[in-house]
Order: sequence, then structure tokens, then C-alpha cells
Amino acid sequence: MAAVAALLLLAGCGTAPPVVAPTGPPQPVTATAADGRGAIRPAPAPSGCTKTVTDPFGMPAALANAVPGDKICLVGDLSDRRLELRTSGTPKQPIQVVGDGRTLVKGITLEGSYLSVSNINAVNPEAPGISLMGSHLTVENSTSIEPRANDGDGLRFWGSDITIRHNTIRNTRNIKAHADCMQTFATDTEHKSSQRIIIDGNRCEDIDNTCLIVEGPNSEAGDGSGVGATTDIRWTNNYCENRADQALQIDDVQRMTVTGNTIAGKVDHAFAFQNKCAGIKVSGNKLNPSIHFEVGMDDSSEEGYQGPEVGGDP
Repeated sequence: MAAVAALLLLAGCGTAPPVVAPTGPPQPVTATAADGRGAIRPAPAPSGCTKTVTDPFGMPAALANAVPGDKICLVGDLSDRRLELRTSGTPKQPIQVVGDGRTLVKGITLEGSYLSVSNINAVNPEAPGISLMGSHLTVENSTSIEPRANDGDGLRFWGSDITIRHNTIRNTRNIKAHADCMQTFATDTEHKSSQRIIIDGNRCEDIDNTCLIVEGPNSEAGDGSGVGATTDIRWTNNYCENRADQALQIDDVQRMTVTGNTIAGKVDHAFAFQNKCAGIKVSGNKLNPSIHFEVGMDDSSEEGYQGPEVGGDP
């Protein structure tokens, strides 16, 4: 992983599917794109740290012993270990994990409440490269580069009041499963429905499947828990470059806003809404000229819809 560090310094169910190895050298994190989306590089050096970790062997203990109010600073190449924080802060004393924009880890997992991660790079992680489960979670200005194994997803989330902001997810691949930029589903007591999710200013680059799949507890996949509802999701100001029939696949979701995004992939249609979605708002998106139509929607999802004329089926 020393080569990756050098590049960063210069730039600022059933049988598991086989692992698809990354092709070519690990990709560096680049500076902010011209559209102002994605992880910002260079990032400021962390300050106000209650703990500082500079080697991969010290990271697990520092995270396991975190208490409300801690600001744990990770600096350097820690790519032998996954960043795993499974505890909770409080509304007044959240737990923060901060890097310097060049920090490398083997993936990111947050499970708890009032937790945040910023300025961290998950390079060649086991998928999902970033996993968020709980409430009042934030991941920002971080990356998931070339995630592999499992479904190959860049980021997955479950819970409430989650913010995913200014991150870069790149090069998702898998031979036998769809490898998405971001995904959530509601299938059991562990993987619950999600509410009040903000996904803003991210870049999904070179994505094998969709940029976002959201499946509610009564999804057409047939494996939903039937408990609760997936509601109030904002997907705004994101960049999406993918290779599926659509950029977004939304199933059984109530109240979702899709605005200000750039859909750059050569997809058939940009956004698909199905299975009793309601309260969908779509506006101000920029599409690759080759895209046939912006919104695909079934009849059951028309309630409260505001947006461009529906162009076809989801």
C-alpha cells in the first residue's frame, strides 16, 4: 500500500460470489472535480484530537475504547485494518473519527449513534467499502475506491438521520452480483427501513450497476420484512456515472427528493420508481443526451408525484 500512499500524496444470499480483483494499480484519490462534488482534496490536518493513531495495530483499541466526546485522529497508511466503530456518542458529545485526506484504511464500518467519519480513504476494501448502521451518522469527504467481494457495493446504509456528503465512490465490480455505488434494503430486524437520509454532493464514478438502490420493507424483491417504512430520502447534487438501465432504482419509498444531480452514464432512463412509491419530487437534474427519458414510473407510484412527464416504465 506504500504506492497508494505515494499517489495520494501527489494528488491530495446463497453461495458468495467470487472476489473480483482490482484491475491495474490502486487508483488515487483525486482533487475535487470541477463540479465541486466528491471528496475534497487536499483536506486540512486534523486538530483538537483526543487520541491520535498512526499505525494500523493501534486503531482497533482506540476505536473500541472510544467514549462520547472523543475526536480520534487517524494519520498515515492504516490500510491493513478496517475502521470499525461500534459504540455511540450523545447529541452533545458525538464521537468523531477524522483523517487528513491521505489516511488509508481497509474499509469503514459505523454501528451506533452520533458517530461521524471524515477525510478517510477506504482503498480496495471488502464490500461494502463503507457500511453505516444506526442513527445520527455522518460520513463525509471520504472515499470508497475499488470495493470487492460480497455484492461489490461502495456504500450501504440502514437507519435514521444519516448524512452522506461529499464522498467519492469509484470502480465497483462483481462477476455474479450487481455492484452499486450505494444501497439500502429492509429485510430483517438488523437491516431495518431507513428514514431521513441526506445524500448530497457525492461522486459515483465507474459504477457497474446503479448509483442508488433503495428497497423498502415491502419491496418487489419479495424478501422485505414488512415492518415500518422507508421515508424522507434526499438525493441531491450528486454525480452519477454508471452502467445499468437506470441510475436510481427506487422501490417502496415514501417522500423522496431527487434534484440537482448530474447523470453522466449511458443509461436507458435516469430514475425508476415502482411499487407504491409516493410523494416523489424530481427537478433540476442534468442528463447525458443519450438517455431516452428522465423518469420511469409504474401506476402505483403516481400519488403526489411532482416532476417531469413520466417517459415509460421503471
